[in-house]
Amino acid sequence: MSDVAAAMRRRTNAASGAVDVLGERAIFFTRALASTGRAVRSYRRETMRVIAEISLGTGVLAAIGGSIVILGFLTLFAGATVAVQGFDSLGSIGVDALTGFLAAYVNVRVVAPVTAGVGLAATIGAGTTAALGAMRISEEIDALEVMAIKSLPYLVGTRIVAGIVAVVPLYALSLITSFLASRVATVVVLGQSGGVYDHYFSTFLVPTDVLWSFVQVIVMAVAVMVIHTYYGYTASGGPAGVGTATGRAVRLSLITVVSVTLLISLALYGSARSVHLAG
Repeated sequence: MSDVAAAMRRRTNAASGAVDVLGERAIFFTRALASTGRAVRSYRRETMRVIAEISLGTGVLAAIGGSIVILGFLTLFAGATVAVQGFDSLGSIGVDALTGFLAAYVNVRVVAPVTAGVGLAATIGAGTTAALGAMRISEEIDALEVMAIKSLPYLVGTRIVAGIVAVVPLYALSLITSFLASRVATVVVLGQSGGVYDHYFSTFLVPTDVLWSFVQVIVMAVAVMVIHTYYGYTASGGPAGVGTATGRAVRLSLITVVSVTLLISLALYGSARSVHLAG
């Protein structure tokens, strides 16, 4: 009987610990988002520095263009893959002319946002966690508090604002790159008529879908930056702990990117019937 009671106590303690962790994260997320206002007002120079660091990179990464080049290449190959797979799949049923429709429809709604979100998590997010984690274990964050500088808006709020600001031009470039890659792969490589491709592409490219894809990516950027700043800000255990925190942050942010895509797609297109391929 005592074994059963001990097992019940362990389960109760584990459940209460999980609730405590969720509450701690919710409080941090709320405080982090609230700190963005002070970050914009009081730490404009730091915000601009972080924006440049996020978009162009630092050190060796700056030599290749930073996140701009990385996201551009990711969406370039993703758009080309959509074109090749779409041309082959549609060609098997004799409607390969609709490859332009597939490029306009799938790239905007799913492929480009998800690819950009993954790129954000793997580049900007991971770098943020590593930077904040290194500052935490070297007691630089505590030093800021000693100097009467609020570390949350200075380190976390500025990075959230920078992620939101930087993601808009980054995603615009990524979307253009995916469109260009799909056209080149279909017209130049696979030999489809450029006029046919452009006709179906322009017909089914809905401007509101493009706008909503930007909103989707901004939501992803906020989620990714909040998650990665949390794991970096609360890192412990030395360099090994920073590596563990970065891995956990990337894992959670990738799950969040896919979940945001699913929820927004269901909300926007779950009951929509806006595509009519026949009269």
